[in-house]
Amino acid sequence: MTPDELQAVRDRVVPDVVADGLRVLFCGINPSLMTAATGHHFAHPANRFWPVLYRSGFTPSQLKPSQQDQLPGYGLGITNVVARPTARAEELEAEEFRVGGRVLSAKVGRLGPTWLAVVGVTAYRTAFGERRAGIGPQERVIGGARVWVLPNPSGLNARWTVDTMAEEYARLRSAVYRASSSEQRDDDPATAPHGGSRSGRRPLPGE
Repeated sequence: MTPDELQAVRDRVVPDVVADGLRVLFCGINPSLMTAATGHHFAHPANRFWPVLYRSGFTPSQLKPSQQDQLPGYGLGITNVVARPTARAEELEAEEFRVGGRVLSAKVGRLGPTWLAVVGVTAYRTAFGERRAGIGPQERVIGGARVWVLPNPSGLNARWTVDTMAEEYARLRSAVYRASSSEQRDDDPATAPHGGSRSGRRPLPGE
């Protein structure tokens, strides 16, 4: 894809990958130009979201960006704080984050995920005015969802490796698993009709 082709998608809206009642709604900062061009979240080759999602145990295999529509089957989804595609997050204005935070809160309230996982601590701080927030679980509840801030998987985030990010994402997965353990009987594919979950959602790997 040429630079001119990428620049031409700056006004393109990238649809969320969502469903009602998700276990975790992952929230990126904003779409990259590659994501805008392909319609696939975290599509830039240097972005490490998909391998980290697999290594942390959220998916049983490493999905490609083009396979993003499989995520709701695992109770997972993807959205963004800011909808406007850019080459770098630094192109965004603080007010865009604040507006995006309000839009995100309403979206979370409507969809009802158990957890909102914001992928980028600076984006979270700016969008919700939480200047001292760090990586990990937050006291704040947004739209009825508990909040966990995760490292940004962008290749530009050199402070975190795939392995260290996977460890942090796995901490969230463990919290999700603990919270959902009481539901396991209803979601057990061994007891559901035709070997599937009664809820229609595949169990997370390891459940």
